Amino acid sequence: MKKSEDQPFSYPVKVGHISANPVTVKIAADAAECRLLAGQWDVLEVKGFAAEFEIRRWKKDGVRLKGRVATEIVQTCVVTLEPVASTIDEPIDAIFVPEGSKLARAPLSDTGEMLLDPDGPDSPEIFHGDTIDVGAVAAEYAAMAIDPYPRKDGAAFSAHVESTEADDAKPSPFAALKDWKKS
Repeated sequence: MKKSEDQPFSYPVKVGHISANPVTVKIAADAAECRLLAGQWDVLEVKGFAAEFEIRRWKKDGVRLKGRVATEIVQTCVVTLEPVASTIDEPIDAIFVPEGSKLARAPLSDTGEMLLDPDGPDSPEIFHGDTIDVGAVAAEYAAMAIDPYPRKDGAAFSAHVESTEADDAKPSPFAALKDWKKS
């Protein structure tokens, strides 16, 4: 399959081939795909990328992906600008429904307001056509787990000085007249 800048890691799964019995899918990126992922994530290097899913039907026409994604990346320390290696191991639990499905609509109250529970489960994702790209899902979950401010162990930004309230206060327009004497 041809890789693009938008989807450097792709593994399409036909929804029609998914049954009620769970199927385990293991995917891993090769060296070229790791380089493309590093460029997309703006990191120095992706040393390895792999995911394992259990794919099964969800309700009537939905699909549930449950599993883990693991990757090793190298980023630049925000303090010392040296390379910092980190490991990402994230759980994946996503539900997909086809466009137009009743399951994709958020529940409404009697007044027509949308009811959202911030601590509740995520709303199902919508897929178009008959394919879900589980490689892109794995890459998205890994990207969300990347530390935006990586720091090497023991690195501290010592040159940082906080300003005081006196420094931040707006000067009085009469401060210049304070030392002025009338002759």
